Amino acid sequence: MNLNTLLFGRRLSNREHEDKKLGWIEAVPAMGLDGLGSSSYGPEAALTILIPLGALGLVYLGPVMGSIIALLVILYLSYRQTLAAYPSSGGAYVVAKENLGEYPSLLAAAALMIDYVLNVAVGVSAGVGALVSALPSLHPYILPLCLAIIAVVTLANLRGTGEAGWLFALPTYLFIACFIGVIAYGVFRIVVESDPAPVVAPPPLAASASSAGIWLLMHAFASGCTAMTGVEAVSNGIGSFREPILKNAYITLTIIVVVLGLLLGGIAIIAVWFDIGAMDQTKEGYQSVLSQLVGALVGFNTFYYVAMSSLLCILCLSANTSFVGFPRICRMVAADGYLPKGFAQPGRRLVFTVGILFLSVLASLLLIVFGGITEKLIPLFAIGAFLTFTVSQTGMVVHWWRQKQRQPRKLAMNAVGAVATGAALLVILLAKFTEGAWITLIAVPVTIGLLRAVKSYYDGLEAQLRKPGPIILDEIDPPTVLVVTESWNRLSERAIRFALTLSPDVVAVHLVRLGGPEMEESEKALRDQWQTEVEEPVAARGLQPPRLMLIPAPYRELHEPLLRLIEKLDADAPERQVAVLIPETVKDRWWQNILHMNRAGRLRTQLLKFGGSRLTVVTVPWRLSREGEPVEGRTIAAPL
Repeated sequence: MNLNTLLFGRRLSNREHEDKKLGWIEAVPAMGLDGLGSSSYGPEAALTILIPLGALGLVYLGPVMGSIIALLVILYLSYRQTLAAYPSSGGAYVVAKENLGEYPSLLAAAALMIDYVLNVAVGVSAGVGALVSALPSLHPYILPLCLAIIAVVTLANLRGTGEAGWLFALPTYLFIACFIGVIAYGVFRIVVESDPAPVVAPPPLAASASSAGIWLLMHAFASGCTAMTGVEAVSNGIGSFREPILKNAYITLTIIVVVLGLLLGGIAIIAVWFDIGAMDQTKEGYQSVLSQLVGALVGFNTFYYVAMSSLLCILCLSANTSFVGFPRICRMVAADGYLPKGFAQPGRRLVFTVGILFLSVLASLLLIVFGGITEKLIPLFAIGAFLTFTVSQTGMVVHWWRQKQRQPRKLAMNAVGAVATGAALLVILLAKFTEGAWITLIAVPVTIGLLRAVKSYYDGLEAQLRKPGPIILDEIDPPTVLVVTESWNRLSERAIRFALTLSPDVVAVHLVRLGGPEMEESEKALRDQWQTEVEEPVAARGLQPPRLMLIPAPYRELHEPLLRLIEKLDADAPERQVAVLIPETVKDRWWQNILHMNRAGRLRTQLLKFGGSRLTVVTVPWRLSREGEPVEGRTIAAPL
């Protein structure tokens, strides 16, 4: 077993694709970590905005979280319709492309990609922040811990989406069991005891300082909406589900939304009854809202540490949702020519390796720039998600409107979703603009510009490579074949033999003094050897002998003298093509690359770059065995 197999698993064939798709059990941890983990920082973000109100802030928490839960229900019903209408690819990009046109689809793609990158950075930094709060000695290592977690999640996803889902299943379901259980217990105590006393009293809230203004409530709503990111992951990743696709997608979406709704509602109820508020994270003695909640209901016992450990895992691993969605949206965008083709190519484990690595690098750079601090990243968050929600729902309205048989109920549902998410997006933009939302507003059009630039390149390339029609046979004369020779050896012999099968006009080109001014070289000896061992045997077979051409290499470079020679040949016979054969040893071991100068590779690069449209470059390989002896076999010529 080599290192690649150990780290990434064995290579998978195309026929194993279906075996690696997801059922709902592994899809919940694969796609739901973002949404479930955001239940920890969404309510806390809203409560943080309400801190100036003191105890009065809890009065407004219910309406704020109620509005968010109502929006969540609207999104759930809307996305169920999207899944039904687009069971093979229900992401916002596809919906917008088919119903709204090119630029709205690029807007959805850009917003999604940015949101996915931010989700990785925010989720990982929030998890590490919680870990550092519990273990202050780790504070100097915030950034290395963030990067290490991204590396682990990246490696898990490079092994396959299914493997990542199963790997993260235990902490996911443990988190659900712990917090749904503790919230149910808290609600039971509220119903039975009417005025339950906390086991561990939360820090006292300040006295009511002022009444809430509409701007403050809007700001609290905007911050709380960070709890809704990730809801779109199921529709974007529907291609990951195994049959029955729709059933598995419905179950996964339902579990994620129901659990998230119960968590948001339960946290709000218990926070109000037990007087739990947000604390200043920069001050000593900080406890998160969920930490206070569990402590108030059960105390700081074994269950507390199990629950908080599951929360830490969920926060740190919430990036996995992006690692499922981001490569798939990139695959769709790349398939349409707006991203490099590598994003659409499955890797050794049938996952989109380029997308996974690209996401990992971007998120890591973002964390490095912001030092792994969550507070600096939060203002950028949620805008991309709600922009995607709005575009997707608007596209679905157009979809239902275009149907021959109108379905007013479905159209109305998606229209409500479009209006609700659009209004929420406007609130978020207004509330967070000065805090950093403007960065996202700049990043989205810049991303769209880059996508259009890639598309323009591919369109231009396609125009150049368009179908030529019937083959043109006017210019099929054999080319002039130049064979680059260092000396007369078995490698040169193979190249000359192959050249003679292509054309009678073969020229062996030897660069004089390529090794420097002190290199002693006998031109007469080389010419005599060439006449005896090449020209005479070839002439004896009735073939035109290859010519030997010695040209100086004053700057010890292969490509410059060859390019000048090619220019001269083009000028003398512009109707005739030129082919350059480059003999090259194939290195089987890494250390062999150190022992060779790779002149062949550099020459090939320069010829392809500057050689013109009538030049063909061919590699003639010579393979070395592990013992260093030549391996005999058939000659292979690979056009580059």
